[in-house]
Amino acid sequence: MTAPSLKPLSSALQPHIRSVARLPVRLADGREASSAIHSFNGLADGKEHVALRFGDNDADAPLVRVHSECLTGDALGSARCDCGPQLEESLRRLDEEGGYLLYLRQEGRGIGLYAKLDAYRLQEQGYDTYAANRALGHADDERDYTVAAEMLRAMGVSRITLLTNNPDKKAQLEALGIEVVGVRPTGVFQGTHNLPYLEAKVRHTHHTIDLPGRRRDD
Repeated sequence: MTAPSLKPLSSALQPHIRSVARLPVRLADGREASSAIHSFNGLADGKEHVALRFGDNDADAPLVRVHSECLTGDALGSARCDCGPQLEESLRRLDEEGGYLLYLRQEGRGIGLYAKLDAYRLQEQGYDTYAANRALGHADDERDYTVAAEMLRAMGVSRITLLTNNPDKKAQLEALGIEVVGVRPTGVFQGTHNLPYLEAKVRHTHHTIDLPGRRRDD
């Protein structure tokens, strides 16, 4: 998916920080991390996205994780995807290095929670995650990262090191004027229930996931 360029807005309408509050975060290993949670006004889609800042972030290109909301994986511990482990890993790495977590309200690659659960039922009938989306009348991935670029700019960030396995995030952010000076992969969180999901991400959208037993040129 290719995002549109950000359109110039009057200063009164420019996306801006609404509030900042301290947010202690309990990491997966039980340690406590310090962060500051930011809310925003004026974002393009009007949704309640948030950003967590870790450390002083005076780096020229701070580490940034753009994480799409996944209720089932992030909050309920679903083993059907790798979203929860990726979020846990991102929080740990951001605590260690400093940087930003952008938590975007883009459930189910942008199709919404209920549609994602409908897709789960189709996956149980043999569809992969992308084919299930298409069977429901959706695109493979409906996420638009315009709001991520807006959030970064509102926080004064224009150069980043991106933490992702998804090449579309880098492409969209660069098209939106954010300079991505480097990309770091997340870990590979393969399990019994999510292997078809991970394989589909590699096959359809070329995620850089090095699955055991899979050749890189497959």
